[in-house]
Amino acid sequence: MDFYAGLDVSLEATNICVVDGDGKVVRETKLATDPDAIELFLAEWGIQLKRVGLEAFSYSAWLFTALSDKGLPVICIETRHAKAALNAMLNKTDRNDARGIAQMMRTGWFRAV
Repeated sequence: MDFYAGLDVSLEATNICVVDGDGKVVRETKLATDPDAIELFLAEWGIQLKRVGLEAFSYSAWLFTALSDKGLPVICIETRHAKAALNAMLNKTDRNDARGIAQMMRTGWFRAV
């Protein structure tokens, strides 16, 4: 089965959500915005991720490069497109944004930048 991750990144913390191919949330957490901590969380479970998505913003290049160098299939998604999709959710929180980004990775409904 394929697995997809969504990262809602801020300066200090990153919310992470992992969903399976059917869209069921299988794992989520909130960690420090640190590539090593994020990689450890995603790798310690022993699953192979098909896509890991994060929204484009000022830290995106740094975090994208760091996670990509660690072998993760990272995709940086276009901000306006992501905002339109995430604003459709009723309860807008960082945790739900991570869930929404994970679902965007699963469905392929995103624009990479």
